[in-house]
Amino acid sequence: MQTPTWALTIAYWIHMQATVLWIGGLAVLSIVVIPAAHKSLDDEKYAVLLDALQRKLDPLAWFSAALLLGSGMLQMSASPQYKGFLAINSPWAGAILIKHLVFGLMVAFSAALTWGILPSLRRAAMKRARGQSAPEMENLRRREKLLLQINLILGVIVLALTAFARSV
Repeated sequence: MQTPTWALTIAYWIHMQATVLWIGGLAVLSIVVIPAAHKSLDDEKYAVLLDALQRKLDPLAWFSAALLLGSGMLQMSASPQYKGFLAINSPWAGAILIKHLVFGLMVAFSAALTWGILPSLRRAAMKRARGQSAPEMENLRRREKLLLQINLILGVIVLALTAFARSV
């Protein structure tokens, strides 16, 4: 059975919106917000900012990931080039497989940030704001920056793989 054109159109639209939201959010955070916050905020204000950002952006990012997964599966299954799970018989199939593996890495790095590094960083910043020692703070900041940058690079790779898959 062929996927109706209207359903595929909606899936493409949702997929593009979720991509813009997730990768755009990563770009703004890693290139603008986090570097500026590191340079201009004291530890207490940085902790408050991290908390506010996480409360607003995490649900959007995870919702985007779910939308990407669902809309992407519909698009893939509707493609005439899709020949079945792990049927790597064309450049398109290879690009889509690599894209999905990179997407999986992005999800793993996002989980590490959401439930590991950001809460630890927030706690360390609050400790410092209370005058307590938090020697882990600089290491956490480096890890935060690194994971955000890696995730942004992975997002750009996903976009490149999508472009390649659409061109073959």
